[in-house]
Amino acid sequence: MLSDPIARTRRFHRAVTTEAGVLDASFLGRGRPLGPARVLNAIGRGITDIGEIRAYLRLDSGLMSRLLRGLEDEGLVTVESSEVDARRRSVALTEAGEAEFAAYEALSDKQAADIVARHPHPEVLLQAMDIVATALGYERTTIEIVSPLDPRAIVCLEAYYAELARRLKSGFDVNLSADPEARDMEHPRGAFLLAMQDGMPIGCIGLKGTDKGYAELKRLWIAPTARGMGLAQRMMREAEARARDLGITCLRLDTNSVLSDAVAMYHKLGWSEIERFNEDPYPDLFFEKLL
Repeated sequence: MLSDPIARTRRFHRAVTTEAGVLDASFLGRGRPLGPARVLNAIGRGITDIGEIRAYLRLDSGLMSRLLRGLEDEGLVTVESSEVDARRRSVALTEAGEAEFAAYEALSDKQAADIVARHPHPEVLLQAMDIVATALGYERTTIEIVSPLDPRAIVCLEAYYAELARRLKSGFDVNLSADPEARDMEHPRGAFLLAMQDGMPIGCIGLKGTDKGYAELKRLWIAPTARGMGLAQRMMREAEARARDLGITCLRLDTNSVLSDAVAMYHKLGWSEIERFNEDPYPDLFFEKLL
């Protein structure tokens, strides 16, 4: 059984559904099952279009209607039709709904903290959770254009810098690198792309505009628990698409040969090695791609 992937997966499903209270008639003791609680959570997190909530939670229209009707009867939500398109409806929390959402958040945070505290090596447990969550939710990964100064972008960039410091023999000091100005990675000069999954940033890449006849791709980073599923290639292609939208016809990037997986990917995606084009002390390989 220990070597049977089917048995191990089903054991995992049973453990998660039991711990999460999927079968409880009163999820977290608030008097309603998990279904309406998840809808309430989605609304509280800012998903107000009913169609988007259905897609996010993978609910059919009949069940979605019943769950919303129940929350309306409790006085927790209000539903309105769009003024632009009567076929689309949006939902919002009432004051009582806001209070219920806050109560669920506090209880869910405590439940999560208790689960993590059980394990003698919490970071190992959290990493396993991240791997599973990323794999299960990969199809729902979205790529957003944000400011490179967005707090979520900064989290990714700091993780990227820390990884370079570990992997490069010379270490890494961002102050010594050719670190792009934030404005160079914002419209209309460039863009900064963030990969998001269920509210968690799991990757980033910057498109840096220059006045040298080319733009650069910078700061490609994918969370370790999200690697190997094609997200880096997707981010590269999306950055190239943004470059085309801005009328950019030539892209360049630099990297270090220690990052062998990245180097192999650049070759696979049609990038060509060129001579050094900057004075950054950290890269030893340089690439170009004509769009």
